[in-house]
Amino acid sequence: MQVNQEDRATPQSDKSSGSNAGVIGITVAVLLAGAGYFYFTSEKEPEIIEPIPVQLPEPVPEQPIEQEPIEEVIVEPEIIEPEVIPAEPEVVVEPLPALTESDDFVEQKTIAMADGMKIESMILKKDIARQFVVFVDNMAQGEVIHKASPLKGPKDNFSVSEITNKTYLNPDSYHRYDLYADMIAGMNDEQLVSTFEELSPLFNEAFEELGYSDMSFDERMLEAFQMILAAPIIEDPIELSSISVNYQFVDTKLEALPNVQKLMVRMGPENTRKIKTAVRKLQQQLSK
Repeated sequence: MQVNQEDRATPQSDKSSGSNAGVIGITVAVLLAGAGYFYFTSEKEPEIIEPIPVQLPEPVPEQPIEQEPIEEVIVEPEIIEPEVIPAEPEVVVEPLPALTESDDFVEQKTIAMADGMKIESMILKKDIARQFVVFVDNMAQGEVIHKASPLKGPKDNFSVSEITNKTYLNPDSYHRYDLYADMIAGMNDEQLVSTFEELSPLFNEAFEELGYSDMSFDERMLEAFQMILAAPIIEDPIELSSISVNYQFVDTKLEALPNVQKLMVRMGPENTRKIKTAVRKLQQQLSK
């Protein structure tokens, strides 16, 4: 027969341990023993049990027994010192100088971004913020105006190689731009972005001076990035033709490239990759 749950005693928790459990166990054992005794001896005559003499306790002494006094042990409460959480250091934001007086400040920040690379000799300390903004604006339009560059140009001259009556771009010329590519690729990404954000008010002010009212400098910067990223990477020898004192690409597709992308080609494939990788990282940060 299935047990009716209402007829069951409410189960007790397992907290009855130690002496309580012992008392309950003894009580149950006595009841079972008593029930069993009357069940098995109900048809027999009762057994006569001789009375057991009761021993009385010794008389209480008239005088109380002297005992040594119990020393009271006083436990001093443990003093818990409150945990002291050190306060976070206050971030001091360095105030920006005026645009016309910002050269020292911008140079200092640029050198810090270089993360130990010796670039001091490359910086043209002459209206750096304005020069940088104009240079970026030109790049976004595909132009490279060296006079507007915030950095000095390479020291070594451009060189060519003559092979079987044809003129080629000398691969050694690529190394003229190694320092620039390494500088851009070696900059700390987080520090580069934070520095750019810190200097943004100066850049925005310089950009407004150019008369743009329909876009921000950040948007112009992203356009310049797109121009750089669209530059081809040429692994094969690049044939040139000379016109007066200048050289042109024989490949009409290369010659039709914007000047910014032509400059990237002249930097060589490895330097182009380094710059593109750095630009993609910064592009992702600015696009957030």
